[in-house]
Amino acid sequence: MILDPISVTATRNPIKAFEYPGMVSVVGREEIQLRQASTPDDVLQFVPNVEFVGGPRRTGEVPSVRGFEGPDVVVLLDGARQNFGSAHDGRFFVDPSLLKRVEVLRGSASALYGSGGNGGVIEFRTIDAGDFLQQGETFGATVTGGYQSVNDERIGTVSAFATPLDGLDLVASFTKRDSGTIDLGDGNELSNTDDDIVAGLGKASVTFAEHHRLEGSFTRFDNDAQEPNNGQSIDDDGIVDKEISTSTARAAYSYKNPDDNLLDLDLVAYYTMFEADELRLDDNGAGPEGELLKRDVDTIGFRLDNRSRLEVSQDIAMTFTYGGEFYRDEQDGQADNDERDGVPDADADFYGIFGQLELTVTEPFGVIPGDLLIIPGLRYDSYTSSSSIAEDTDEDQFSPRLGISYLPTEWLLLFVNAGQAFRAPTFDELFLTGTHFQIPIGPGIVNRFVPNPDLKPQETDTIEFGGGLTFDNIVQAGDRFQVKASHFRIRGDNFINQVVVQPEPFVDCNPFIPGNCDGFTTTENVRDARLQGNEVEASYESDRTLLTFGYSRINGRNDDTKEHLGTLAPDQFTFNAALKLPEVDSILGWRAIVARDFSRTAVEAQEREGYLVNDVYFAWQPREGPFSGLRLDLGIDNFLDEDYSRTFTDAAEAGRSFKAQISYSLTW
Repeated sequence: MILDPISVTATRNPIKAFEYPGMVSVVGREEIQLRQASTPDDVLQFVPNVEFVGGPRRTGEVPSVRGFEGPDVVVLLDGARQNFGSAHDGRFFVDPSLLKRVEVLRGSASALYGSGGNGGVIEFRTIDAGDFLQQGETFGATVTGGYQSVNDERIGTVSAFATPLDGLDLVASFTKRDSGTIDLGDGNELSNTDDDIVAGLGKASVTFAEHHRLEGSFTRFDNDAQEPNNGQSIDDDGIVDKEISTSTARAAYSYKNPDDNLLDLDLVAYYTMFEADELRLDDNGAGPEGELLKRDVDTIGFRLDNRSRLEVSQDIAMTFTYGGEFYRDEQDGQADNDERDGVPDADADFYGIFGQLELTVTEPFGVIPGDLLIIPGLRYDSYTSSSSIAEDTDEDQFSPRLGISYLPTEWLLLFVNAGQAFRAPTFDELFLTGTHFQIPIGPGIVNRFVPNPDLKPQETDTIEFGGGLTFDNIVQAGDRFQVKASHFRIRGDNFINQVVVQPEPFVDCNPFIPGNCDGFTTTENVRDARLQGNEVEASYESDRTLLTFGYSRINGRNDDTKEHLGTLAPDQFTFNAALKLPEVDSILGWRAIVARDFSRTAVEAQEREGYLVNDVYFAWQPREGPFSGLRLDLGIDNFLDEDYSRTFTDAAEAGRSFKAQISYSLTW
């Protein structure tokens, strides 16, 4: 029997992803393993309108959802916010070996998640002992080794898991990765890409008094990399020894009693620490050899929410989800022992309260066939940003949302949703000071950061509508076909945009007059902007075959200048076709991404030719016999060695990569 994917992120209640009034994708552990994922990009690259920009270095990868990137996308790790922000380094760091599932909620999400919900939410969930142990088993361990050729990457993972007592769940996992120069599809190499990664997870949970559950976890990611200070650069200037460390400590409590309709409680408290230390190895960058640059971002927060359920009648049921959230971000930047240019010392406090109703009506008004799901929600946020260079910035915001799904039959879905979302200005946008870059002509040309503490929050209004079809037992008993599509339109106010003003030497200014060619970099609000797009997800699955299809399109313009804006991407089609071979406990498949030519940009250098990237993969996992517990994964990514580049990325993408991974699990 083929089961519907269940989303928790979409409504903070379990809901079938198909029935949710919007687009939400769930990537499970089996899919992560089949892709032999090395980075979050590997995990999410087949989700429509999700794109990673910044180049093939893992330290430069930044997710974009529906044209929004950086702080416009909420990133969660087991409910803990990942709020690191940097102009040219990655947005977050997590090793795929520690993940059991990833959910991507696309569209306005501020009604539940607050600041950053313009593009959507990406939530990563880590493994539990129950993901490895079958009923009746209490202990186990897994050892994994792997290799991929495109960057000479080697991986080793050791995991141990146990349920020694009823209600007690324990898991620990440790991963080591080493990689080097990346072979690009254009035949060149992206040098200075050495990564030395250590990642780990420790998690324990206990269920007591039948309905109470306590959980604690600690996740760590360390990468000692040698690369340019700008991790997205293709140049060999400004090489640094970059040490990126992130830790997330988390404690959670839940109360879930199926006989208690008023209390269904979740509480999570967390502390997240990001550290990016860069030691300059040459004098070719913006500072002297031996200079140590530091950027630390710490987040402490908690969230409490409860669900109360009421059955009004046999045909009407309600679930009311409500709660509150607080988190505090602190940033500290240093260059040796002085202030670091472009990394202001600052902090921000966020407070939010929210409520959401899920109203399910069977045969509305007694005459309309089918089921109706109505989800109104409202959140209030207040935040304060502080720095020594300017007065505090205080703002508050209401974020309403309404979603409606109508299922007139078991096989047909129609939905519409509308919502407002916002994103508060970040430290770097409000309080940037110091030197951005220098040009060594004449006495020297300097481009300086200019702070703008008067920035307003970025706001969006989104309306989305679509539908879906789902059919069972089409070709054979137990199979399922499902398709879901949407069209969305986003109107934005006060889009936050970085502006670089730099006179051109010998054209706009005389570089031999001190200061005559100096420029500045600042951020400003763009008054009106619009984005629109489409998404399609389709799948067919039986006990023999798996077929999936995805389509995405995104376009955006500044209403005043008519120029394109947003982190746009070309129209993309994705395909996955797999043959299941249960007789030999195997699966054999092919994946492809097809992108059309891209010209939706005001910068000619950002135009891209279309491309076709093909992958093949194979997995063998015996269920019985002497090889039981063994798993072998083989694959070739980009097996035709396609030369292609993503938008807003200077470097070409990785070329052909041979991948292999073998693991052995022992459970008892």
